[in-house]
Order: sequence, then structure tokens, then C-alpha cells
Amino acid sequence: EWSEELGRLAGARAASCLEGPAPPPAPQLGWSESLLPAGPGGFGAVLERWFAEGRRYDYRTGRCAGNATCRHYTQVGRGSAAAPDACAASLLCPEVPRNPCRMSCRNGGRLDMSSCQCACPPGYTGRYCQVRCSGQCLHGKFRKEECSCLCDVGYGGAECGTKIRFPFHACDVQIDGDCFMVSPEADTYYGAKIKCREKGAMLAQIGNQKVQDILAFYLSRLETGNRVTDTDFETGNFWIGLTYKTSKASFRWDVGEPSSFTSFAFGQPDNQGFGNCVEMQAAAAFNWNDQRCKTRNRYICQFGE
Repeated sequence: EWSEELGRLAGARAASCLEGPAPPPAPQLGWSESLLPAGPGGFGAVLERWFAEGRRYDYRTGRCAGNATCRHYTQVGRGSAAAPDACAASLLCPEVPRNPCRMSCRNGGRLDMSSCQCACPPGYTGRYCQVRCSGQCLHGKFRKEECSCLCDVGYGGAECGTKIRFPFHACDVQIDGDCFMVSPEADTYYGAKIKCREKGAMLAQIGNQKVQDILAFYLSRLETGNRVTDTDFETGNFWIGLTYKTSKASFRWDVGEPSSFTSFAFGQPDNQGFGNCVEMQAAAAFNWNDQRCKTRNRYICQFGE
């Protein structure tokens, strides 16, 4: 027989979706609650699960066998040895996960539930803030994306704390007070960037047509056999300090500034998102091409006065 009072209590409990504690038990009333992932099946499927618990119920002892659960079965069933006239109020709430991203941020990082990305505290990076960075940058700028320091010209080391006095008489090319040195060996883009930084320099930034033309002319006349000591290079191209930043949807110099001047070859760039690093391409008169960063090229370091 339907009970209005029981219906009202169950409705109020369902409206709260288990936010508060269950009502206190009463001799003639038991609560049967389940948290299940929302999905197909509906309430009928839940009742079948509850009644299936009856297979583990021992009527002789009035207990559930072993460590199994029969609580839902005993409360849903009308009548029992202990309370023949008992009624049950049963309700189902869909499980709403408190963390829909199913991940957590380490080292004090904060999880953005809308984007499922970690906002890392200073000194940490990585998807879960699991990577500890090098620390403070004494004479340079910290690059969060790469978890490293970008040193000011004239400084080197992991924290940009080493003053480096470069012998400018050893420059391959001097343009408006800046020294450009062409490497004799080849490396990946990020390997080249590290080697320039260790010398107190940066990968070359070409800010105008004058610098582009002078460097292109010099590279075109470079005696490869005399300059290249590492024979394990793949191309006759040269890395410069320009990369495509997906988060900014633009090419940017390593100092973080957008490139106001470009000298891309005809039809380039053509591989944004895959060829994220920029080289001066020998086959295109040393105009620019976007290339995969793991390619081994020679590179150009730039020093300031």
C-alpha cells in the first residue's frame, strides 16, 4: 500500500542527492541508498542488483553469507523476520565525481576543472607539476614551457649566474655591435640552444633585412669542408632562435617576443604544429623554413657587446 508520508520522506531525501546524512532509522522504516555511475539501465536495473543480493542471504540465521552485502535486499524486501510490516524507502542518485578530470596536481599545483590542466607553483612544471625546475634565474628570464633559464647576453650557466666575456675578435660576423658565431658542429634545436647559452649567447635573432642579407651572404660563401668538424649533420641548414608556439599560435623568438620581421622561403612555413623550429635553409638561399626540432643542424649563436 502506498504511503504518502514515506513518499514525502523519500522525495526530500532524493532532492538532496545524498548531500546530507541519512534520516535516523525507525522500527518500521529502512533506507536503501546506492551511488552508481550515471548511465543506461535505470532504476529497474538497480533493483535487480539489490534483489540479487538475496542469493547470499541466509534465512536461517538472518545474516548475509561471508563478507557479502545484503543490506539493500533486506531493506527493499517487504517484510522480514525482524519486522514483518516494515517498509523501505529506496532511492538512486547518479554519481557526480568530485574530480571529473580523474587526475591530481603534485607539489601544490592547482587543478583547473574546466580545462583539466594544472597551474603549477613557481619552480615546478609538467602536466602534473611533477618536474622541479632549475631554480631562480639570476641574470635572465625563466621559461616555464621549457623549465629553464634564458640567460641575458653575456651570462651563462643553469641559473645564468656565470659572467662570460666572449672574445669578439673571434666572431664570424659582426653586425651593428652584435657578434654572430657559426657553429662547427651540428645538434638538435634545443641542444643548439643550450650550447649557445653555455657560451653566454643565444640562438640568433634576425630582426631586419640587413641582418638577414649579411648572414645569408656569409653562409653562402662558407667553406663547409673547413668549418664543419662534426660529420654527423643531416643538412646544410642553420638553426636560428625562432619557434612556433602553439599556445600563442605564432612564431616567437626565444626571448618570448613575436617576430615582426620574417624571411620565410616561398611556400613556408608549411608544417606548423610539427615543424616548430626555424632554420636558415641552404636550398632556399638561406631564407627560412620550419623544421622538426629534433633535426640535427648547425646553428648560429649571437652575442651582444
